[in-house]
Amino acid sequence: MAVRATEISDIIKQQISGFEDSATISNVGTVVSVGDGIANVHGLSQVMASELVEFPRTSTIGLAFNLEEDSVGVIVLGEYQNIEEGDEVRGTGTISSVPVGPALVGRVVNALGQPIDGKGPIETDKRRPIERIAPGVVLRQNVDTALQTGIKSIDSMIPIGRGQRELIIGDRQTGKTAIAIDTIINQKGGDVTCIYVAIGQKQAQVAQVVRILEENGAMEHTVVVVASAADPAPLQYIAPFSGCAIGEEVMESGGDALIVYDDLSKHAQAYREVSLLSRRPPGREAYPGDVFYLHSRLLERAARLSEDQGGGSLTALPIIETQLGDISAYIPTNVISITDGQIFLEPDLFYAGIRPAINVGVSVSRVGGAAQIKAIRQVTGRLRLELAQYRSLAAFAQFGTADLDPVTRNQIETGQRMTEILKQGQYQPLPVEEQAAVFWMASNGFLADVQVDQVVSFQNEYLEYMRSAHADLLATIAERQALDDELTAALKRASEDFKGGSRWASSRAAA
Repeated sequence: MAVRATEISDIIKQQISGFEDSATISNVGTVVSVGDGIANVHGLSQVMASELVEFPRTSTIGLAFNLEEDSVGVIVLGEYQNIEEGDEVRGTGTISSVPVGPALVGRVVNALGQPIDGKGPIETDKRRPIERIAPGVVLRQNVDTALQTGIKSIDSMIPIGRGQRELIIGDRQTGKTAIAIDTIINQKGGDVTCIYVAIGQKQAQVAQVVRILEENGAMEHTVVVVASAADPAPLQYIAPFSGCAIGEEVMESGGDALIVYDDLSKHAQAYREVSLLSRRPPGREAYPGDVFYLHSRLLERAARLSEDQGGGSLTALPIIETQLGDISAYIPTNVISITDGQIFLEPDLFYAGIRPAINVGVSVSRVGGAAQIKAIRQVTGRLRLELAQYRSLAAFAQFGTADLDPVTRNQIETGQRMTEILKQGQYQPLPVEEQAAVFWMASNGFLADVQVDQVVSFQNEYLEYMRSAHADLLATIAERQALDDELTAALKRASEDFKGGSRWASSRAAA
């Protein structure tokens, strides 16, 4: 069949009119070498720092880490064994980010924000970059609103404010994580969203923390970000930044968030590993020279924003593990200089049964009384001084108190009773109004004739009595957050009724 010339021209015109230019420009490189989770890539000339790159053949994601003149060092986020020399690498044009929003609350995710709790996908379409410049001075306001931990010794002497960065430091197995978990549990029913970041911990230990939070109803306001000891060092390196991005979303939405980094010692070790494998020059203790900047740019993102910015806050509780109580080591001194105070846990106190084992002499909050409610300031004004005097005199007590003058003996006995008052069970945070009642009772002579070994029992029964018989008084203290003459008189009557009304005596007789 013959084709006419007019038909040919019509076909050509139809093809030209339907033609679409589908050419795409992509940033492509080639793997030169790979090993130990680091891929050296030639090309990728347009790649950005912290940009995600893709290895199409293995469907693996990497993070642009070292930007050199003719190559890029990529840390592989996942399995790297199947990546080979000559593999193609493509830039995604996307800075590393994690999903954020209310959908994450109650979930356990990995360092990339992917769920690992078996509860299905996370329904959110909002993401934030994990690396971000901290809010400037003009965007912040003073830290003057209390964040109650529920731990008597902290709320009374080392208060934490919303937007503060308070370091928890001590040897292993001295109760550092327990303090952080207590603080998270104490936010139950409040307005604070909590993020717990586990870095380099055993998976069994992380599972135990999640179980404790679930049993105490705290997972309802908590996000758990996990980069366990089984995960590669790159994931441990980015985990706290991912958790911080989740917390920043809460802060910039006008809410209050609390983030726990457990712990930054292992984070520094993971960063050291990644840096050495990337051939970055080592410095002191083989850490790279920018390890201080690593933690400062992370912790500076904790802030309390000004009212113009929504008034939200992000409070950080970083944890550092020391070796034999050496707080002058490299990483501990770095983080101490960045944070707004530290809570120092001492093994000797822990093994002596004083728990939480907080050394009041070394611990400090640089925010101070500005982050305390007035009721606590009123009843604990002299507590730190009395404990300091007791500690200085306690050395004499071990040789016996028979030869001491009455004033010194009284100071020692008062210090012993106050030390007992500050003891607290694990995962048993106390509301601030109950703390105020206990400290008022203790500072007004109601413990003077109670044996030291009975102080804890006396306190527990006093609290049970206050909860059952004077719940309205506790509620009023919580509402007013200060003790006026009326409330002081009511506390005095309640304490006298408990002790003088033979309640304590009868319970002792029954015992």
